[in-house]
Amino acid sequence: MLLYPNCKINLGLRIVRKREDGYHDLETVFVPVYALHDELAVTPAASFSFEQKGIAVDCAAEDNLIIRCYKLMASKYPQIGPVAVRFTKNIPFGAGLGGGSSDAAHMAIALNELFSLGLTKEHLAAEVKPLGADCPFFIYNTPCYAEGIGELLTPINLDLKGIRIVMIKPDEGVSTREAYAGITKHPEVAGQIKSLFLERSGPYSFSPKDGQLFINDFEETVFPKHPLIGQIKKRLLDAGAFYASMSGSGSTVFGLFKHDAECCSDARLTLLKEEFASMILLDDTFGEWKA
Repeated sequence: MLLYPNCKINLGLRIVRKREDGYHDLETVFVPVYALHDELAVTPAASFSFEQKGIAVDCAAEDNLIIRCYKLMASKYPQIGPVAVRFTKNIPFGAGLGGGSSDAAHMAIALNELFSLGLTKEHLAAEVKPLGADCPFFIYNTPCYAEGIGELLTPINLDLKGIRIVMIKPDEGVSTREAYAGITKHPEVAGQIKSLFLERSGPYSFSPKDGQLFINDFEETVFPKHPLIGQIKKRLLDAGAFYASMSGSGSTVFGLFKHDAECCSDARLTLLKEEFASMILLDDTFGEWKA
């Protein structure tokens, strides 16, 4: 079975409060980006094996989320047998794109199908939650409003069809611990993003006028320590993006462009892509969301 674990971006990421368990409650919108993905091939076998190509993952094999997912699922469902896993890593880590979480979620999807577990998406989301707060999102893999620590999901009707996205990832990465260090909490914004979607009966088209609400609070701690990341955001806006933001805790920055002369100047985009040629992760256009 061959799957393509995709990445995600965040439209806004507000830190609302710190919890008693040490985690932070947040509010964000997760948006899948299907065009940038890893490759995961899972086949029943006589014994478990794992082969990886592509970007090297900066962790021991036993900490790889694909292997952890397999062990977790196999410990609960005796019908899961050994598998041979071939994995190609294309989504960089330390990028705020959720690549590892997506890999784990897609491994769970593969095991559910290969061994006829009959688990619903809701059940699968609960199974992968211990592996990471944003793992459940990749089970649904459609735009979702997220709250709690990112695991409480509400599917939303978001219209980005035809919007061009340019994603830039500098060589430097940002750890989640570093991003949270000194973060300012904003309890006053609780529920504001959610209200945009609850108040609508039809699809929500992301608008420049709402950009001030869709702030990524991590930028205030990351940009001073990593000036290049802040510079990339500015360059995207200068190139005509109607919205630009760091994704998650970084270090990827993306810009959204409308296909018109004012908001999507080919000349300005060409200069941008020349300046950051080695850092361009993706230049693509959103289509329909997958079911």
